[in-house]
Amino acid sequence: MAQAGNALGVVAVIGGTGAEGSGFAMRWARAGLDVVIGSRSAEKGTRVAQELRARLGDVRLRGTSNLEAARMADVVVLSVPYESQASILESIKPGLAGKVLVTVVAPLLGEKKGRYTPPPGGSAAMEAQAQVGPETRVVAAFQNVSAHHLADPQAEIDCDVLVCGDKRKDREVAIALAEAAGLRGVHAGALQNSAVVEGLTAVLIAINAIYKTRHAGIRITGI
Repeated sequence: MAQAGNALGVVAVIGGTGAEGSGFAMRWARAGLDVVIGSRSAEKGTRVAQELRARLGDVRLRGTSNLEAARMADVVVLSVPYESQASILESIKPGLAGKVLVTVVAPLLGEKKGRYTPPPGGSAAMEAQAQVGPETRVVAAFQNVSAHHLADPQAEIDCDVLVCGDKRKDREVAIALAEAAGLRGVHAGALQNSAVVEGLTAVLIAINAIYKTRHAGIRITGI
């Protein structure tokens, strides 16, 4: 795992104090990656990083503000609610040029989260790409991984990670992150396909509700 960390450089998790972001940060730090947690408040980012280090021991994990985390990073992971995406991207845009932005965002619009409504720009990832411009390469991944499982770094997650992006070398960044988190990443084509992957989040929420579980996930067979 240390090799993956060296290849990826510093990984910033924007929104890293939330359930999903902190779960990924913890798993990546445990795998040997150099991780920095970003938060709207640098103090909160620092506090959550300290709490996670207390659980994990000797790992490379620190916290700061969202913008400072983006500036420090080689790879930036966006893990925020869809409603906050535009404002947070605007605030960290000065730290994104020349980097891969891996977005975990899934738009769950309307009152019923188990029914998918596409966002105006086709998908959250496509909207992110339009906002940050061509200097930043956006990849969509991890939308179908339950935050419930991430909180336990020892837990095995029975789910593949579908990765959408316009260039294979950029998708490989998210594939490496998936492997470091103990998951299998699967190339799922162009960024436009992120609309389908994001929509599956609503499908999984509906399945979890119907079957009274938190464990529904996606598996790709035949590859």
